[in-house]
Amino acid sequence: MNSMKKNLVLFASFAVIALSACKTAPQEDYSWVKKGIDTATEQLKLTGEEVKGTEQLPRSIRTGYDMNFLCQQLERDSLTFKDSLRAQPAAEDLGKRRLCGVHDWTSGFFPGTLWYTYELNNDEALKALAIDYTNLLNPVRYYKGTHDLGFMINCSYGNALRLSANDSIKAVMVETADNLCSRFNDSIGAIRSWDFGTWNFPVIIDNMMNLDLLFTASKLTGDSKYKEVAVKHADTTMKYHFRPDYTCWHVVSYNNDGTVERRQTHQGKNDDSSWARGQAWAVYGYVACYRETGDKKYLDFAQKIADMIMERVKTDDLIPLWDYDAPQGENTPRDASAASVTASALIEMSTMVPDGKKYLDYAETILKNLSSDAYLAKVGTNQGFILMHSTGSLPNGSEIDTPLNYADYYYMEALKRFIDLKGITIQNL
Repeated sequence: MNSMKKNLVLFASFAVIALSACKTAPQEDYSWVKKGIDTATEQLKLTGEEVKGTEQLPRSIRTGYDMNFLCQQLERDSLTFKDSLRAQPAAEDLGKRRLCGVHDWTSGFFPGTLWYTYELNNDEALKALAIDYTNLLNPVRYYKGTHDLGFMINCSYGNALRLSANDSIKAVMVETADNLCSRFNDSIGAIRSWDFGTWNFPVIIDNMMNLDLLFTASKLTGDSKYKEVAVKHADTTMKYHFRPDYTCWHVVSYNNDGTVERRQTHQGKNDDSSWARGQAWAVYGYVACYRETGDKKYLDFAQKIADMIMERVKTDDLIPLWDYDAPQGENTPRDASAASVTASALIEMSTMVPDGKKYLDYAETILKNLSSDAYLAKVGTNQGFILMHSTGSLPNGSEIDTPLNYADYYYMEALKRFIDLKGITIQNL
């Protein structure tokens, strides 16, 4: 009996010690998550109210360029690229918010960002703005002039379908998916990207991001044709768009018989360089393909791209230079948009692979750094955008070291995915 009492006392003592240890164990600090959400909420409200009534959407801040700086970044003579440069903004417009119309390829990102932020904090004012700006894009359902219909409609109406469904949303999404399918060429096995330039049939890596709309349309209609187009496009891109080291070209143009006409990197340093956002589009696109098909070849491919990104990005904060092969210098622009897209993709991929922790840890580091004062705007600044320091198209003199609406979108998507995966409740932040 005495022995039994002694054991009970010892057990109770260990229980008290264990309970005490649990109470004093340091809790994970997610204050940076709250900071990101709070900043986004205020910035989006500010922007949404200021832009309301213009029938346009916020895209970026107008920046110009210095020819000597571009020459240094591209390591080439100005005569080799000056004809592609866009006109400089008027002096009085520099530093001001750049708006876009509903047919701009980026039009879906602002309403999508509103939806994600509303989902995170249930702020009804954000929901009202999200509805208004999503409805603004209704005319896109009749538009066939771009491959970017997925960006435009899946990011806006697609999020609305999850969070505020109504009968008209499905019709808009399916009609838009039909228009995207009309750009598919069965002989080539891909969706045509651009309708400009001297290419015969150009396909850009960005187009992998528009396949989600087709996957969604298949689920909405029960018709497999949309998914079949998406899979064929993904397979063709996998076959022809990538180098042996799993970096990708930006543009591959095809001849009518499906052979490759030429490969280029239109928005990167040169044709053989690794444009940062292109690599991000690639990993995100193939993660989505695995999610929607269950075909492991897409997951294996996405993992190889992810490993390449983790190897090639050498910056201390993991926010990549605008091109992996850009000259390493203090003034070389970063691309927060590429970082946001990568973080979102790797968070999702971390749930799909056995060694997922390394991808989640990498994505968390990106998100923490994007949520720091180095990239996260102070409320009331940055023309109402959330993140600073993205790069749109440096070789074309466009949107260099400026906020971009798609950087904001994928940052909020990544935060949402991170919160869900960690089981964080907003109330406890």
